[in-house]
Amino acid sequence: MPPLPPEARTRLEAFYQHITEISPSLVGYPCSQDFDYPELAPFLRYPLNNCGDPFADSIYRENSFPFEREVIGVFQKHLRAPVDQTWGYVTSGGTEGNLYGLYLARELFPEGVVYFSEHTHYSAAKIVRVLGARSIMIRGQDNGEIDYDDLRETLRLHRDVPPILFANIGTTMHGAVDDLVKIRSILKELAITRHYIHADAALSGMILPWVARPQPFGFDAGIDSIAVSGHKFTGSPVPCGVVLARRSHTERVARSVEYVGVMDTTILGSRSALGPLVLWSAFQRWGEDGMRKRVAGCLEVADHAIARFHAAGLPAWRHENSITVVFPRPGDEVIRRWQIAPHEHIAHLITMPHVTRETVDQVVADVAASLRSRTGNSSGSADPPNPFHPRSSPDSLPISLL
Repeated sequence: MPPLPPEARTRLEAFYQHITEISPSLVGYPCSQDFDYPELAPFLRYPLNNCGDPFADSIYRENSFPFEREVIGVFQKHLRAPVDQTWGYVTSGGTEGNLYGLYLARELFPEGVVYFSEHTHYSAAKIVRVLGARSIMIRGQDNGEIDYDDLRETLRLHRDVPPILFANIGTTMHGAVDDLVKIRSILKELAITRHYIHADAALSGMILPWVARPQPFGFDAGIDSIAVSGHKFTGSPVPCGVVLARRSHTERVARSVEYVGVMDTTILGSRSALGPLVLWSAFQRWGEDGMRKRVAGCLEVADHAIARFHAAGLPAWRHENSITVVFPRPGDEVIRRWQIAPHEHIAHLITMPHVTRETVDQVVADVAASLRSRTGNSSGSADPPNPFHPRSSPDSLPISLL
């Protein structure tokens, strides 16, 4: 290839410097930055392409299918997915995984209605529009979980139509895990036998497998499909993820494609072959014990953040097994400085592996100063903003706030 023109090289160098400078301030979004994959750089010289079913042999052999199959095996093990009953592939991220799960559900129940809570990731509403599926939004509790009473009543009113339930295994803003046991008990109570449950476990799908007492989240909890992000907790230079589904569902959408000599069982045609290499490399580096220690360290930093917020007179909390710390929304300057994710009256930071205690201390100090200037309270300890909507009830609040 021709060399890069000097002006273009200068521009890239300036962009690299900019990213290097702002990277320590990324605390509001779940993208781990403590990674380095130098052994993968040589593969950038080749047009690797994972086109089609990773469990088949393609005519196009410049792929990473063997590594992708191993990655799927790791996720099958830790998401409690029976190998002989489930199938999956490496996606471009959580949204594609959610699209695939709801696509399978619609093919199984063309007349079905998708139910998702108001706290569900924004991709759900977009996906149902793309699929042309009917949907009903269910109220959410202020702790981020779905409102089970509203779900029960809505399902009761539409018992003649198969429900497609979009369950959150770690909501975007609160880190809340919808109770799959309770959801399934509602279905049983209403005698609804034809249904589909998709789990969006974008972040928590890489955390719950490594804690001692996880909430129900995998295929042993009765789900039909699950989407997990690969670039969040493990860390990756490119977005990636994994989707797993019951094999009986995936076989309904498989089509033979002579052009590449494999079954077309995925959403995309050409798929990244680098994502599987990144995930495979990460699992090889960390191992199971390393992942457990990694999660434990993040939870400890999350508790440190809560303690620091409380010491500053501010309410803050996290859900069990969550590294998402919720606190009152600060001013826009602080949100921009620390790349904090806001929503209405609350904000959160996520203690990813690269977020240190020292960083947390700086964030808390800036948030406290911002809220003091807004309320005119010099001490920062009296009447801090309440991060909950008035319809909260004591039973719905996370334990760490009560």
